[in-house]
Amino acid sequence: MSADKAEPWLWLRTGEEVRWRGRPRVARILPSVVFGLAIVATATGLAILVDPVAVALAAFGVVPPAAAFLRVTNTEFVVTSRGLWVKTGVLGRTVRRVNGDRIQNTAYRQSVRGSLFGYGTVVAEVAGGSDVRFFDVRDPQSVEELIANCAPHDGGIPGRIDQWRAILATIRDVRAAVETPALRGDCREDGDGRSE
Repeated sequence: MSADKAEPWLWLRTGEEVRWRGRPRVARILPSVVFGLAIVATATGLAILVDPVAVALAAFGVVPPAAAFLRVTNTEFVVTSRGLWVKTGVLGRTVRRVNGDRIQNTAYRQSVRGSLFGYGTVVAEVAGGSDVRFFDVRDPQSVEELIANCAPHDGGIPGRIDQWRAILATIRDVRAAVETPALRGDCREDGDGRSE
């Protein structure tokens, strides 16, 4: 899938670029295919043993794999230089965008089978929201690294050195004022109201 392909649901800000696009593996529909084949086998068995009209039930065996295929092919994950996108939906559409500055942590998971065949799930923890999951994607480690790098990191401490020196000077002044005997309460008055 082309990274520069214009999609009506994917709007990019000025200077934002697509770094990765993907979708779940089509092999994700295999359980639905097995279920559909079980429906066909059951309908065929009923047609042979009970009534030949029961073979019409075999048509329902197409529904689960077709629905699963449509779900997979209508799901898309995008990593940009400034955030994450997830698009899902067959009849309707749900699009979620998470800005990179809201991503707190990233991780990826691979089962034994996923490690053998090079796929897994990438999770991005989002501040103040539900996690974003890119499930059954190829090379999840590379995707996780891209997501970890899409958050804006300047690598330094905010502010200029002169601002921090001014803050330090103010804190030292406050500390000196608090540590003076008059403010600490160390002054003891004798009977005539004078300090010692």
